[in-house]
Amino acid sequence: MARQTRKEKQAHTRRCLMRSASKLFAERGLQNASIDDVAEDAGFTKGAFYANFDSKEALFLEMLDERFAERAEELERVIAGEGSDAEKAVRAGEDFTRMLNADPEWRQLLFEFTAYAVRNDAFREQLVARRRALRARVASALQARADELGLHTGVPADEVALMASAMASGFAIEQLLEGEDVPDELFGSMLLLFFAGLRALAAEPATAAS
Repeated sequence: MARQTRKEKQAHTRRCLMRSASKLFAERGLQNASIDDVAEDAGFTKGAFYANFDSKEALFLEMLDERFAERAEELERVIAGEGSDAEKAVRAGEDFTRMLNADPEWRQLLFEFTAYAVRNDAFREQLVARRRALRARVASALQARADELGLHTGVPADEVALMASAMASGFAIEQLLEGEDVPDELFGSMLLLFFAGLRALAAEPATAAS
């Protein structure tokens, strides 16, 4: 077996630290999981942690960057892909719930760090900046789709992206609290109704004129 390069070893160390942090932060919360705990669980020293991350917050933000980039790419593919808007809404809902179910820790982490951000202004600014960047990419894709179809609802694309994000957060909270009583299909149905309403808004001027 070929020996790992220094860069490969560092990448492996970072992955291990991020995996342990994800588990411990979800189990104990950010405040109660120390850097020592994360390093020990990953099988490394505290020095190895600081060689890769400046803080627990920096580690989480890197995890967030990876997840948000994946989510943005996924949504852009769905919005620009084949199918009707109704089919895309359902597909986007299915993709979101599939992501949550594939990594239950991530759902807990999102709310753990949201709560932490409320109490820490510096971290909140970093978290909000990333959320806004994700919404901006989604808004751009939605605007491109609306322009392609000639749909004008009067609701700015950035507000549409914000409303969809709020629905996603609300759905995730309800599932976290009530489990199977909140079916996976619900979020797709929410998006379907939401975008049907936007289409109805776009059709109102033409209907009134007729």
